[in-house]
Amino acid sequence: MKLQLLPIGEVDHELLGELRSRLPLLLGLPCEVLSTKLDPAATFHQERGQYHSSELLHRMQSLASPECGRLLGVAAVDLYIPILTFVFGEAQIGGPCAVVSTHRLRQEFYGLPPDHGLLGQRLLKEAVHELGHTFDLIHCHDYQCAMSASHAVEWIDLKESTLCTACQAQLTAISAKLISNQAPSGVR
Repeated sequence: MKLQLLPIGEVDHELLGELRSRLPLLLGLPCEVLSTKLDPAATFHQERGQYHSSELLHRMQSLASPECGRLLGVAAVDLYIPILTFVFGEAQIGGPCAVVSTHRLRQEFYGLPPDHGLLGQRLLKEAVHELGHTFDLIHCHDYQCAMSASHAVEWIDLKESTLCTACQAQLTAISAKLISNQAPSGVR
């Protein structure tokens, strides 16, 4: 099982490289950046001036291969779902695909000077969070856990990029089960 990063539209290659090197340390999965890009244009909704994240996930589904494991789309566009004003990302609970966006993670969005380091930290936290959902993890009550809910960028800044002990144990158990289910018969 491995993790693949899918650029959606124009994405900072340096940020993708940072994710590629840091996610394996946190999730224990090898990671690669795909050379394929997904054009988000078909998911743009003029009335909102935003991109529908669920529609992006649906389009990503055809790119997720069974041997991949997990596919994380990384975008720089403003994402939403109909019941919320915006989302930092979205995931298929227990499914192979998740998407995150740097749009509202950037300091510039809030009228502040750019901070590449802070942007990288926020993106990593949200990537771990959304990928956690693909492993059936739900929102955690520990505000420092990467699986805690974030409805504002300040909440992202409070949490860590790591999972709390309980969420990590759950991820380890789920990962072991997934890996054993993928092993050829007689190898388990």
